[in-house]
Amino acid sequence: QVQLVESGGGLVQAGGSLRLSCAASGRTFSNAAMGWFRQAPGKEREFVAALNRSGSNTRYADSVKGRFTISRDNAKNTVYLQMNSLKPEDTAVYYCAASSSSNPYYAPRIGPAYDYWGQGTQVTVSS
Repeated sequence: QVQLVESGGGLVQAGGSLRLSCAASGRTFSNAAMGWFRQAPGKEREFVAALNRSGSNTRYADSVKGRFTISRDNAKNTVYLQMNSLKPEDTAVYYCAASSSSNPYYAPRIGPAYDYWGQGTQVTVSS
């Protein structure tokens, strides 16, 4: 069992930066692929970024590539999402998720591939 708690959301002006954190409980964190998703009002949840258990394989949505960076610190059981050059269209609730797949290179882009989800943190970017 893995429990996930996101933090770091808030209100920021366009062009600004935020760093989201996702703290995980449970001894299996270092074996879990991790992902970030977001959901804006009236829209479906969408993939943002993912990385495998070692952090060697990262994947990004085209809309955030070059602006967002996903990373993890397995010693701290934490995954991060550094968000730079934020745009109003980045406004959403951001969720982190963990996958219990045994594949060490796994960094899935689809929600059903993840087994555990956090409660979300709101990010609002003003123009």
